[in-house]
This record gives sequence, C-alpha cells and structure tokens, in this order.
Amino acid sequence: MSFATSRFRSLRGFNYRVWACGALVSNVGTWMQRTAQDWLVLTQLSHKSASAVGIVMALQFGPHLLLLPFTGFAADHFDRRKLLMITQATTGALALGLGALTIAGLVQLWHVYVFAGLLGCVSAFDAPARHTFVSELVGEADLSNAVGLNSTSFNAARMIGPAVAGVLISAVGTGWVFLINGASFGAVLGSLCLLRIGDLHRNARALRTPGGLVEGFRYVWKRPDLRAVLIMLFFIGTFGLNFPIFISTMAVTVFHAGASQYGLLTSMMAIGTVAGALLAAGREKPDIAVLSTGALFFGIGLALAAIMPTYWLFGLMLVLVGVSALTFSNTTNSLLQLSTEPAMRGRVMAIRLAIALGSTPIGAPIAGWVADTFGPRWSLAVGAASGFAAAAVAVHYLATHRGLRVGLEAGRLRFSIRP
Repeated sequence: MSFATSRFRSLRGFNYRVWACGALVSNVGTWMQRTAQDWLVLTQLSHKSASAVGIVMALQFGPHLLLLPFTGFAADHFDRRKLLMITQATTGALALGLGALTIAGLVQLWHVYVFAGLLGCVSAFDAPARHTFVSELVGEADLSNAVGLNSTSFNAARMIGPAVAGVLISAVGTGWVFLINGASFGAVLGSLCLLRIGDLHRNARALRTPGGLVEGFRYVWKRPDLRAVLIMLFFIGTFGLNFPIFISTMAVTVFHAGASQYGLLTSMMAIGTVAGALLAAGREKPDIAVLSTGALFFGIGLALAAIMPTYWLFGLMLVLVGVSALTFSNTTNSLLQLSTEPAMRGRVMAIRLAIALGSTPIGAPIAGWVADTFGPRWSLAVGAASGFAAAAVAVHYLATHRGLRVGLEAGRLRFSIRP
C-alpha cells in the first residue's frame, strides 16, 4: 500500500467519504465563527479584555463537564446519526441568531455570553456522539486512520476559516461571518441524510442501567493507562489549549495587528495541525510514548512562542505548537477509543471530552487573568508548563507500569519499554 493510499484509506468507503465532505464545509464555517466571535469580544464589546474572551470560552465549554452524566449516556444508548442531526441543526440555528443580532447592531457582551452557553450545552451532546460515530462509519480496522483524517479535515478548516474570517471581518463585519457559519451546517446535515444506513458498523448498545456514568469512571480508574492519559489531558486541556486567548492577546496587545493578521496567525498554527493530523492518519497504532513526545514538544513550542520578538517568528513557533497539539489530541482520541470496550466507549469519550473541554472554565479565565495582569507572554508560559507537567505524568506511568529504561548505547541515549 502506497504512502498516500495508507493515509487516506478510510475515504474508500462511501459513508466516510460523504461524511468527510459535509464535515469539511461545516468545519470551515465553525472556525470562521470562532475567529469572528473572539475578535468581536476583544475589540468591539470590551476594552481588549482577555478575561472577557476567557469567560466566553468558559461558558462555551463548561457544559461538557456539567452535563457529563447525560452526554455519555446519550452517545452510548441513542442512535448517533439521529442525535447528530438534532445537535448540528441546533448549532446552525444558534449561529444564525447571533449573526442576526450582530448585523442589526443590537449585540452586547451578555448576548455573546448567552449564545456561548447555549452552544456549549448543544456541543456537550454533539461531541461524544460525533467522535464515536466515526467507528460506525469505518469499523475498528480503520478507526485510527479515520480519526486522523477527521483531524486533518478539522485542521485544514482551521487553516482556511480564520484567514477567510479575517478578510470578511475587515470587509463586511463579524455578523455576516456568523450567518455564513449557520448556512454551512446544511452540508453536514445533507451528508447525514445521504449515508447508506445498511452499511454502518453498528456498535453494541450499552444496557440501560442506573449508575452508568459511575460505571464509566470506575472502568477508567481500574485502568492505569487510561488514568494517565486523562490526567495528561487535564493539564494540557486546562492550561494549554487556550489558543483564542494566547493568539488574540499576542496579536492585539503585543504586535498591534489587525483582524486579517490575527486570522493569519490562527491559520499559521493550523498548518502545523494539518501536518500533525496527516502524520497521525498514517500511524498504525497510537501509543502513550507518542503521547508523551507530543506533550513535551507542546511545552517547548509554547515556551519558544512566548519569547519570540516579532510577529512572523511568533507565527513560525505556532506551526510547531500546532503539530505537537494535534499529535497529543489525536493520540488521546485514538488511544482511548481503541483501548476501550465498545459498550463503554461513549462514556469514556464523554469523560475525555469533559476533561479536554470542560476544564476550559477553569483554565481560560486564569489564562485571561494572567494575560491582563502580567502580559500575554506569561500566559503562554503557563501553557508551556502544562505540556511539561503532562510529559512528566507519562514518564511516571511508563516507569511504573511499562518498565521504562533509559541508558547509553554507543554514546547515544536509548529508551526501552514493554509493549
């Protein structure tokens, strides 16, 4: 199998191909809205307040944690395709509503807070179902590849969407960006309707028993490998994945950039995430050693970005941050799905998403406060520390449970672990 064929093998299936096309269009719109929303809050609805951006992020991602008892249950027990049709349609309607308010000149900061909270509630149900739905599209054999291609699509959109949003904000304003995003959800809804239902790889549905979420936590707690992955994710998810704050405050406060330059910085980081996603798609099996490497380079990338003196050098460091962040995120996704029993997968993925996104209400306001009080560079330094802490957790797990050995061989440092 050739290099290109191995990385894109999931696209041979009709269902995954249709889903991927619809998702790409919707993802471009989503990244356009994220960029426009952060710019609206930072430059038009507040006095360059990083804390306000942090509050929006907290409201948007907090429901992932608060609704955890219900979201994992829904992903494990309900028809995921039908659930996704409901959540995607609702998300599109919220984007249209915020766009209409903005174009009418009525939007205020509290409106954005309300829409962010509502979007967070819908997304809390959407994300576990969307992540686990991939296994129904391709089956177990191609799951790791499909996860990698999903991330490639998401981050290709991350490369395109912010740059387009920056141009549109300057040309026609933020409201039209929201409306375009709302319309883009028609693509993913259309793809869900076109799927061949008989070809889906239906997973075994979990039995409806009380205490399902507790069972999920108990399952994770008994697995040292899953515990280590989720602790690492907590560190980086809480203090490291605050890119809207990092990039917007560096662009506006440090480099005094405009909307188009801000969008370009986000797109530059997306170049790295696309590269990382393609590498992940070609990786046959994820491993915690790869996860630890991603965490380490994430810390190094943010530390270097924090000290870069110019706009372009900062953007260059964001490429390294993008590669490492995507390597870390994708590996946690694939590792947890492939290491978990199918009947438990929805709950475990809901716990993963609750930690990755639900930790934002803790980390985003802290990152915003640090940026406002000590400067954006110190906020980046906090993110760098989270990467180093996560790498330390992985080393501890490998030493304790996988027999990690480090030594010199022919003058070179060598590592060995048990399979």
